[in-house]
Amino acid sequence: MKRFLRTHADQIQGVLCGFDRMRFRGTLRWLAYAQGMKKFLDHIHVLLKDFKAYVQHVTDQVRERTQKLAQDHGRPLIYLDGSPVSKEERARDIARQDGVNEGLICVFSAVESCFSYEVRRDPDRRLLELRGRPQKCLHYYFYLQHPQFGFMHLRLQTWFPLNIHVAVNGREWLARQLDAAGIGYQRRDNCFLQLDDLPRAQELCQQQLRTRWRSVFHDLLQQLHSAHADIFRGLPVEYYWSLEQSEWATDVMFRSPKDLADLYPHLLRHAAYDFSSAEVMRFLGRKVPQHGGVHGGFQREVISDVARRTDRLRIKHRIGKNSIKMYDKQDSLLRVETTINDVRDMKVFRRAEAEPGSPQMWRPLRKGVADTHRRARISQAANDRYLDALAEVHAGQSLGELTDAISRPTEWNGKRVRAIQPWSPDDGQLLAAVNRPEFTVNGFRNRDLRPLLFAARDTPAEEVRLQSARITRQLRMLRAHGLITKVPQTHRYQLTVGGRKILAALQAARSANAEQLASLAA
Repeated sequence: MKRFLRTHADQIQGVLCGFDRMRFRGTLRWLAYAQGMKKFLDHIHVLLKDFKAYVQHVTDQVRERTQKLAQDHGRPLIYLDGSPVSKEERARDIARQDGVNEGLICVFSAVESCFSYEVRRDPDRRLLELRGRPQKCLHYYFYLQHPQFGFMHLRLQTWFPLNIHVAVNGREWLARQLDAAGIGYQRRDNCFLQLDDLPRAQELCQQQLRTRWRSVFHDLLQQLHSAHADIFRGLPVEYYWSLEQSEWATDVMFRSPKDLADLYPHLLRHAAYDFSSAEVMRFLGRKVPQHGGVHGGFQREVISDVARRTDRLRIKHRIGKNSIKMYDKQDSLLRVETTINDVRDMKVFRRAEAEPGSPQMWRPLRKGVADTHRRARISQAANDRYLDALAEVHAGQSLGELTDAISRPTEWNGKRVRAIQPWSPDDGQLLAAVNRPEFTVNGFRNRDLRPLLFAARDTPAEEVRLQSARITRQLRMLRAHGLITKVPQTHRYQLTVGGRKILAALQAARSANAEQLASLAA
């Protein structure tokens, strides 16, 4: 990200990084699978033939407590019949109309899909059995103005296994922190356009990572789902809290709307035309092998698409359930945002969960709130890589201006070096080879380029030496024009900052079709 900030330093007033939307899930792990639910029923001496009556009694307890809660606070409990009206917008309207600045705003009830249990008769064994399957049941949405998190909501499933979802907005939370710290700001929608003390605001975002989530959710349960303590009185049935979905946003605040308006179309075109599937994989932390393809075990799609958000365009890159996207907000803010739903391929340096005395090592990242800090670091690294790749784009330079110097002869150690011809087949192949994404981190060597530039099968040893010598001369030409630099004390080379910018622009122009180029010229 630093390269992007340096490139546009005169246009940018600051950067704010932190959580945007966070959706937590509370799961009663004992009841989360059919066998565990059956053991629970056995423990409380409920027969399968009495299952429906028992869970109906529990649901009635939850409903009675919820109705009493709404009555005690003098807040409405509204049944929603599946209309397309946004629950969040409706809750905000109620808060504005009733002047609710803290506490419960309202409770919505709605019949929605869920995972639950039912008892069926097995005709072969002539026995009753408990099965889990998708069903529908009543859910409650508790919307409130929380003293710490601001506007948020809790969703409660009223039928076993009584799952809970809690939605928190990191920017809403930050506004509460700024108010408490006495820091002035200009906020519009879900972003900050101006902050009187940006470094302190960033510190407050980092403080969010040190939240004791179990304590926070315990307090929410006591306030909004007090029936839980009565239903499981004396039993070790506690909620396990996981971060089911997280959005980590990097907001680049521009000094004027015009600066962003001039630059954003170039960024959008570069991301749409130039970011290959391998680049997207690298942004989202996937390993890219040196041959430029994918690992044999990779079975997912890499999808990039451009869509309209209200009156603006955004670009989104997805791998499975995870994504990274870029869009402009409120005229002067550029947002890059990483969304994580699936953590299976991610790692964290920790001890084994069941063995506190075990050695620390890289282990699978958990969805549990204990690994929230690591999740934030992974997301920020993805945003950094994305912005770093966008640093090649500058609205003020044309392709001709960028390539003017390399299109002329130069000198290297007192010897004349020919001009580069980026549109010729040979030079175009060389430039594409050194610009491959697998060389971004570790660079490349002469022997890495030879299979890309020449046929590598059954080549005589003498021919191999001639090919290597030719690549050496080509590398010297690229060094003379300032496109690559040699890594000290190694045989590796890396693209320079200027080289990245030029090659990215050339690749984007080479990938664009005639229709796209015509639209850019219009």
